[in-house]
Amino acid sequence: MSDVVISAGPFVFNARFETAAAPRTVEIFKRLMPYKQEVIHVRWSGEAVWIPLGDTDLGLTPENQTSYPAPGQILVYPGGISETEILLGYGGVRFASKVGQLAGNHFLTITSPLDDLPKLGKLVLWKGAQPIHFTAA
Repeated sequence: MSDVVISAGPFVFNARFETAAAPRTVEIFKRLMPYKQEVIHVRWSGEAVWIPLGDTDLGLTPENQTSYPAPGQILVYPGGISETEILLGYGGVRFASKVGQLAGNHFLTITSPLDDLPKLGKLVLWKGAQPIHFTAA
C-alpha cells in the first residue's frame, strides 16, 4: 500500500510513511503536502539527493534517526549543527555535511520502483537539479 506518490524528474515512485517509528515527523510532513521542491546531488554523503532547507524550523526533534539510510529511505534533518534538509538515498550513503556526520529522521520509504532510484541519482548528478513533488496517494 502506498501513502505517497513522489514525482522526481521523469520518474514516479510509490512510498509509505514510517508512522510507527517517526509519528511526529510524519505528522509535520503531511501538513506540508502537497510538497514541491527541487533535488540536487549531495556533496559529502555519497549516493543521495537532497533538498536544502536552510534555517527552516520544522519543529522536529530526533526520532527514528539514522546516518546510513538504505536506498529509498527518506530522512529529514531538523537542523542544529548543519542546515535543515531532506535526504533521499539511492545507493550507498553515510549522511554528512561539512561539519561531519549527521543523523536524520527516517520518516518515508520508497517502495517501488526501486530500480529507478539510481537512474534518478545519476540524472541529478550529471544534469543538475530536478523537480520533486510529494502528493498523497
